[in-house]
Amino acid sequence: MADYLAVSMADDDIKNISALGLAHVGDAVYELMVRTWLCASGRATAKGLHKAAITYVSAPAQARGVQKLLPVLTEEEHAVFRRGRNTRVNSVPRNATLEEYHASTGFETLFGYLWLKNRADRLNELFEIIIGPPTRPTEV
Repeated sequence: MADYLAVSMADDDIKNISALGLAHVGDAVYELMVRTWLCASGRATAKGLHKAAITYVSAPAQARGVQKLLPVLTEEEHAVFRRGRNTRVNSVPRNATLEEYHASTGFETLFGYLWLKNRADRLNELFEIIIGPPTRPTEV
């Protein structure tokens, strides 16, 4: 049976996935990381969890996260980010500028890429840079 939670794809296979395909995976990976972190921090209600998650997973929030990550990305990671950021998109959410949406697409592309390479260690490093050191998040 395939293990879909411990995926490790070859570089050539990952390169054959479109940037938006990688972003699709990365969106889910980042959302799961945020939700897990929020639950572990003691959020009690579904409404509280949802509101708090939105503050981290929205395009503007991801664009702010990108600014924290850019100085620590490797050349390879930066190239993956640029590939996603430069992808043509057909629509932009109302709560984000085009620039924020492009940055968040690059962010999600990077997270999808790292997930498919089975780089949970690096995902955790980048996640901690975005959210800060392990602490209890403030109530929203």
